Amino acid sequence: MSLLEVTDLDVHYGAIHALRGVNIRVEEKQIVCLIGANGAGKSTTLRAISGLVRPSGGTIHFDGENITGRRAHHIVARGISQAPEGRGIFANLTVADNLEIGAYTRHDRAAIEKDRARALELFPRLRERLEQSAGTLSGGEQQMLAIARALLARPRLLLLDEPSLGLAPTVVQTIFAIIREINAAGTTILLVEQNAHMALKVAHHGYVLETGEIAMHDEAAKLAASDEVRKAYLGVG
Repeated sequence: MSLLEVTDLDVHYGAIHALRGVNIRVEEKQIVCLIGANGAGKSTTLRAISGLVRPSGGTIHFDGENITGRRAHHIVARGISQAPEGRGIFANLTVADNLEIGAYTRHDRAAIEKDRARALELFPRLRERLEQSAGTLSGGEQQMLAIARALLARPRLLLLDEPSLGLAPTVVQTIFAIIREINAAGTTILLVEQNAHMALKVAHHGYVLETGEIAMHDEAAKLAASDEVRKAYLGVG
């Protein structure tokens, strides 16, 4: 059984049918990416998995357990955490306080401190800014904080929503190198990303979402070589 199985997922926003029969599987210790145009339903898919929107149909299973419609804090405690689109940091709080909030479902203080130290190894810039207000960080540093905060929940599955959005190319390279490192340490990742080239480069498997439906899926390398994907999402051909 896959770590995450999304089956025939439907989501409505009022009369708008945002997701239509979406099926996604994420195997343990993989990076799986979800690519597609703006408005295709990529973020909605993550929000349904993390309990921020309620599906109108279908099921979501995590490690064999049906978590469909469960509340967000239950899903975090179960082992899924998300770094949301737009980062969602608490701008008026310090970097240290934001990290502490990431561990709010946990009570294992020694393990939290170990995970905090690990996050600061991954993102050394944050160590230098622990007492700084998060709102004064650069865009790249805020993205690093959003990912680090999500890691403090000690997830088995990390959901990343547009981690490269609005960042300079050199910062994007850094973020994706760290995504690889997080995965190599054993964390499974479901990545939503408009930068299809970078997403397919780091992922093991990929899905293409078009107007709320899965148009195709395959090994990431095969999608990157597909003429259809290259023309539509990679600017080639």
